Amino acid sequence: MKKINLMALRHSAFYSPYLMTMAGGYLSDNNLEASYVVQTAGNLVRDRLLDGSCDVSQSAVAAGFSALENSSPDNIRHFAQINSRDGFFIASRQPYNNFEWRDLVGKDIIIDHFFQPLAMLKYALHKKNINIDSLSVIDAGDVSQIDSTFRNGKGDFVHQQGPAPQQLEADGLATVVASVGEVIGPVAFSSLCATKDWIQTDMAGAFYNAYKASLKQCRHDDAKNIAKQLHDYGFLVDINFDVLRNTISTYQTLGCWNHDGQINKDEYQTLVDVFKYSNLITKNHDYEKLVTTII
Repeated sequence: MKKINLMALRHSAFYSPYLMTMAGGYLSDNNLEASYVVQTAGNLVRDRLLDGSCDVSQSAVAAGFSALENSSPDNIRHFAQINSRDGFFIASRQPYNNFEWRDLVGKDIIIDHFFQPLAMLKYALHKKNINIDSLSVIDAGDVSQIDSTFRNGKGDFVHQQGPAPQQLEADGLATVVASVGEVIGPVAFSSLCATKDWIQTDMAGAFYNAYKASLKQCRHDDAKNIAKQLHDYGFLVDINFDVLRNTISTYQTLGCWNHDGQINKDEYQTLVDVFKYSNLITKNHDYEKLVTTII
């Protein structure tokens, strides 16, 4: 077995196709053994990729915009898609029989302010003809602080990635009323990235074979089987099994994994439109400066 060093920006059921390369045995089928860690403040994905101590990481194509905006491009390229939809939801403290996005206007909403989720939410609101300034926005901090703040009674609505809102629903504290991904549609959301040099290696080809097999399972298999394999491997065991199964099923239905593993140009252009709307980028950055393929 050859050791492959894997990382993630965030660890979540949303990235099941990536996690299942390990939990589903697809890496071992391709003679690879994984070391997997999640980014911390002192252990950043970009640094580890560039110094060679990480081979592949879960990331987002949009993570590369900053370097291009600052005219400091690097050697990192996004070579595979994980999710072709935004994976964030709006949950309401009060139940709604017929929720409409305009119900958010004037209400207190705790929003994930990480760069991409916030840009996507602004764009979804824009598509619904709502300016985010018409909402009473709360920045509660990181993922755990967002959750605890809502659980402690603050906010009429909360904006979270699964399975957090599904867990709130299971606990009787909220109802999931809307999907950001459903409003925006296909977009180059989360990805797998590596250096250009690594992408040319035999290991890259072996990893990509494993990833495509994992993606296929996540697209077609019963969510219960995927959840069980993740738990059996030791992934996401802090998440209630039924909540995890429900979240995976929701992402399947939303179409997050309905793609062939490639990051296509139309979905990349939608990403550019999202970030230009929030003034996070100033021009249309070329697809080829951020995205490549494994042949």
